[in-house]
Amino acid sequence: MKKRIAGLVAGLALGTSTLALAQTCPGTVTIGDTETRVADRLIDGACLSTLIQDGPDVWGNHGEFVSHVTRLSHRLLRAHEVSARDAARLVTAAARSDVGRTLSVRILTMGDFHGNLRSTGTRVVDGVTYDRGGAEYLSALVKTELGRHPHTAFVHAGDLIGASPLLSALFHDEPTIETMNEMGLMVNAVGNHEFDEGRDELLRMQYGWHLGGDGCHPVDGCADGDGFAGADFDFLAANVVDEASGETLFPAYRIMNFKGNKVAFIGMTLEGTPSIVTPTGVAGLRFLDEADTVNALIPKLRRKGVNSVVVVVHEGGFASGGINACEGVSGAIVDIVARLDDAVDAVITGHTHQAYICHLPNRAGREVLVTAGSPFGRFMTDIRLTIDTRSKDVVATDAVNTELLFAQGSAAKDPVITALIDKYDALASPLENRIIGSNADTLSRSVNAAGESLLGDVIADAQLHVTAGVGLGEAVVAFMNPGGIRADIGFAQTASEGDGNITYGEAFTVQPFGNSLVTLTVTGAQLETLLEQQFTGCTNNQPFDRILQVSHGFTYTWNAAGPACDKVDASSLAINGVAVDPAASYRITVNSFMADGGDNFAVLVEGTDRLGGAQDLDALEAYLKDFGTVDPASYPEAQARVLRLN
Repeated sequence: MKKRIAGLVAGLALGTSTLALAQTCPGTVTIGDTETRVADRLIDGACLSTLIQDGPDVWGNHGEFVSHVTRLSHRLLRAHEVSARDAARLVTAAARSDVGRTLSVRILTMGDFHGNLRSTGTRVVDGVTYDRGGAEYLSALVKTELGRHPHTAFVHAGDLIGASPLLSALFHDEPTIETMNEMGLMVNAVGNHEFDEGRDELLRMQYGWHLGGDGCHPVDGCADGDGFAGADFDFLAANVVDEASGETLFPAYRIMNFKGNKVAFIGMTLEGTPSIVTPTGVAGLRFLDEADTVNALIPKLRRKGVNSVVVVVHEGGFASGGINACEGVSGAIVDIVARLDDAVDAVITGHTHQAYICHLPNRAGREVLVTAGSPFGRFMTDIRLTIDTRSKDVVATDAVNTELLFAQGSAAKDPVITALIDKYDALASPLENRIIGSNADTLSRSVNAAGESLLGDVIADAQLHVTAGVGLGEAVVAFMNPGGIRADIGFAQTASEGDGNITYGEAFTVQPFGNSLVTLTVTGAQLETLLEQQFTGCTNNQPFDRILQVSHGFTYTWNAAGPACDKVDASSLAINGVAVDPAASYRITVNSFMADGGDNFAVLVEGTDRLGGAQDLDALEAYLKDFGTVDPASYPEAQARVLRLN
């Protein structure tokens, strides 16, 4: 088992140089699929087969390869290393072979990195501890693979930044951009989280100081003391259009040339991005249908001589059966692929934090390779495109997902990335390690059948706690969107205190968006509408339910069998045991993302008498200080505020 795990990363390197094999050169030389009947032999320390294989980079052109073998054979003939008959056999075999008639192009890809520069957990196998992901390891691996395979593209399928741990987010994700520059990333299709801090900040991520000045963040500058030059790789946004200019926010595609064989990478995000990001951050932008966008680009790419097309889209699906399987596939990507032009050869997906290898039918009925790798740098997808060097079109595809497990103490690390992480870690540690509260056990974001989580209860209570007072909002209930809760708060027993310490860094990982609280007035009827908008089909056909987390004292019942926009029992809504009056007014607290209509909670835009409040993370810290140790076993009304029928 230990050898199998250790070999997972090594398995990315498909094949080793013949020079690494025994130097006895047994057998005969085979060129591509053609046997030469020429005995392999050692010539100046290398096998004849190696001299043929390791010649100039001519593998993408059959004619160039034949010329290479012809020149080599004549040189060896003059040096009396081969006979005239063997030289002729080598040239004839090269001419008859398939070498150069196709070119293998490799794509290394991952998605949803979310600024996870550090490893995101460990796994122990047979007494050996393995780190899951980690930019130091990942960079060493990618650099090695790019060096071994020259015809390789390294791409990312969106959400490279945003919802990041403190180490990256505290510096507005500049550490992640700098890491990917060093690693050699070539393309990132924008994801919804790239828009977390708005359009202008995303432009700064790409262009850095090219926007003017030193490229530092306009509010708090460059906390690391130097400028910021932006990304060396390309952000792509084929379906994100500026309403004023009609132009895409970033280029729609990037064409890469592999020995005269052009491959276009079309990058884009999900059409539904405006409903899951702060609306003000995408104001003035239109998000177009994914399949329609791709199909409209195909004629343009044809005119540029591109016959090989890969779509990199921050949208995905769900499948079971393992990371290299595709059982029961569902989700938005199925419909997108079903409407794609037959010119598309492969689709790289993200967003759903799943790992799968699928073959889905396009609009012509042909099955197309569709891949996804799980998030946070834990997986690498290795895709192979076989391109016919005459038609310049992809004739075969293959892919495999590999889990990235790195043995602590022995796996290679990139010292440049280690130094970068150490620099930012020294700056972040005083804030990250500050203790802000305590817990008696894990505070989990896992939900029960009604959609309520313990951690969601705590966060909603914290938001009510800081906005209930006179002059602070006078809220009677608070709501928290579940997508804004990004992790559990774990529990680590301490010998001195007997309970767990909650650090600022842990809390930041849970709520990394920096949303401020907003208290506003709604009617009881609007309150019911808010709850109805949690469910699929009530607003904009959102792909899954988003059950809001509610503060202590608020209760209601919903029926899973009810029709869209009528799942909530209006008579069940109560605040501290008193039924909600549809005609009465109530002060409620939400975060600024929700207040602007995020997650399709459109009714909140109608709220009146808005009052801004503390940042969400500050609210949680204040609540933990006043509440004391949070014990899941005795927390008030824990996961009992929302009742589900059926």
